[in-house]
Amino acid sequence: MMGKFKLRKELLEIVKDLKKQGKKIVTINGSFDILHSGHLYILEEAKKQGDVLIVGVNSDNSVKKWKKLIGYKDWSKRPFIPEKYRVKLLAGFECVDYITIFNETNCIKFVESIKPNVHVNGSEYGKDCIEAPTVRKYGGRIYIVDKIEGLSTSDIIKKIKDS
Repeated sequence: MMGKFKLRKELLEIVKDLKKQGKKIVTINGSFDILHSGHLYILEEAKKQGDVLIVGVNSDNSVKKWKKLIGYKDWSKRPFIPEKYRVKLLAGFECVDYITIFNETNCIKFVESIKPNVHVNGSEYGKDCIEAPTVRKYGGRIYIVDKIEGLSTSDIIKKIKDS
């Protein structure tokens, strides 16, 4: 399972070979902090968009920086699950082919390095997500997956706090 985890440099060589073989590359990214069936759903939908699914995972530091940037009041407490365990859980999903960790505040460098045919996002981000210009610049497209109502990490955290 952990063979799915690749450093960015390693992954770029793999992607180059896959593209030479005519494989359609799909990317998705996120913190995947409290992994739940909503995550599995979007990953399975992402995999249907191509031949190879590459997941970019925010590093622990990246999650903190992003949460602070967007004004999340408890940003210093996130992520709940350390990156090595988030990667290990994602590696257990059959639909995931490769995983890499990125330390930047946003995923633009990750997406730009891969130049995917398709980049997948949840409906809360929309077709004009921050990745869109980069994906389109290299001829790719954005694919949006509708969220399953009540199945988001924020919803789960709220339920736990309220119980």
